Amino acid sequence: MMDGIAGRIAERIRHGGPISVAAFMTEAMFDPREGFYATRNPIGAGEDFITAPAVSQMFGELIGLWCGQVWMDMGRPAAFHLVELGPGTGQMMSDVIRAGRAVPGFMAAAQFHLIEASPALKMVQGRTLTPMGVEIGWLDRIEDIPPGPAILLGNEFLDCLPVRQAIKQKGQWHERLIGLDEAGEAFRFVMGPRLGTEAELVPERLREAPDGTLAELRPGDQQVVDHLARRFADHPGHALFIDYGPAHSEAGDTFQAIRQHQKADPLEAPGTADLTARVDFEQLAHFARQSGLAVTGPAPQGDWLRAMGLEVRAAALIGQAPELKTRIARQVMRLSEPDQMGELFKVMTISAQGLPKPPGFTGDG
Repeated sequence: MMDGIAGRIAERIRHGGPISVAAFMTEAMFDPREGFYATRNPIGAGEDFITAPAVSQMFGELIGLWCGQVWMDMGRPAAFHLVELGPGTGQMMSDVIRAGRAVPGFMAAAQFHLIEASPALKMVQGRTLTPMGVEIGWLDRIEDIPPGPAILLGNEFLDCLPVRQAIKQKGQWHERLIGLDEAGEAFRFVMGPRLGTEAELVPERLREAPDGTLAELRPGDQQVVDHLARRFADHPGHALFIDYGPAHSEAGDTFQAIRQHQKADPLEAPGTADLTARVDFEQLAHFARQSGLAVTGPAPQGDWLRAMGLEVRAAALIGQAPELKTRIARQVMRLSEPDQMGELFKVMTISAQGLPKPPGFTGDG
């Protein structure tokens, strides 16, 4: 007999029928009592997964220097909002602040905000950032950011947004839903109704794909872009997103669960594992351009970090602490090599029209 979140989802399915993958993710991750984000700190070597800020301070420091440059390119506004979406342990923001102190006037102008859904992580963030000696505010939603120029940072934020899935059958897209097995004791995928106008959420590159193709739909990305478009229309700014996923839309099921560094069945024991799906950067760029915003990238994380001075920063750290040379070299490899995080992770900016091109991007991207 299922209990907790699983029991409540099962009861919902018994009464109302199968639910979308997005609804399942929302219940499992954001339930205020037992959801994954409500009950645990999932980030770190002994927890469920490791993010780039936990690999090396250099990651956040280079993002801090990026923030300083785009702030100068925005005309050095006397006050602006520096916002991190889903800030994890607060380590990246700590490194951003340390690097930001090197940019004259930056810290005096910055007003720091963290958007966080996890009470457990808010406590961790508070402990991490208190020694930095800056005032930090927490917000529940992007919509709560006060008016004014803003720079938004989202490292591994978009991959946590709930996704929907669709399968093409007899030339039509049908939503893939989650129901119960015949015994009512386990969750399983089932074919749902044909998508109507929502079929427009299927990435354009995949719309003419053959029967049997599975596509992931990302309405959450559209909602984020819609907010950025409204904000940047009145208050120009930049949003920097770093996440894992392809540069071009790809078919296939990327809905996954990670529990203590191991892949798990995403339908098993909801609330006990981190549920994510790869970000579709081509679709994200499409949403942004459709909303009248400027897009730069995506660039592979390794290329972007090197363009931002990763090797220079590593050499400086080694100069200060030669005994750490091997460790720092390993960190550079982890962040930038193609077989590590360098190719899978991409970097993209979404910006107000008319601002200078953000740094770190080479070529036309």
